[in-house]
Amino acid sequence: MTNDNTPTPFGWKRSMRAGLTFRPVTDDDMPFLARVYASTGKEALAATSMTDMQKAAILLLQFRAQHAHFQQHYPQADMLVVMGGGNDIGRLYLARWPTRHGIIDITLLPEYRRHGAGEVLLRDLMDEAAAAGKDVSILVEKFNPAMRLCQRLGFVTAEDKGAYDLMRWTA
Repeated sequence: MTNDNTPTPFGWKRSMRAGLTFRPVTDDDMPFLARVYASTGKEALAATSMTDMQKAAILLLQFRAQHAHFQQHYPQADMLVVMGGGNDIGRLYLARWPTRHGIIDITLLPEYRRHGAGEVLLRDLMDEAAAAGKDVSILVEKFNPAMRLCQRLGFVTAEDKGAYDLMRWTA
């Protein structure tokens, strides 16, 4: 998004409050995006007896499957690398549908979590959607700490999807 809050063809260029910048995902970003994905899956594999190499291989396969799924099912979505202070710090995949903005994925590397950037980024996304007269939806794992953040920001569970809740915020 430019400083005048107008979306660009690639989606957001800058999160106004968080001071974050964005750029479209390229093939060169795949190792970074795999690392972002793995940062959320390591805990689930921690209790297994697999070696670190086996865990890394499984996480890479899962990332590739997820990435292919997103490309197939959300071809018009903005797939963005989130940057802070000149560093790649996460990913934001956003679909702008006629009646709502769907956050397909928003993930920051662990060292950038719990410092307020995610909250400010969500607030900026909510502001953009509200200005367009749209709702915002996001799919959140039930035990993800981000669930509390979404609830605090006014998201409510719209649908129980098993291990996930489809949450919706209405302007």
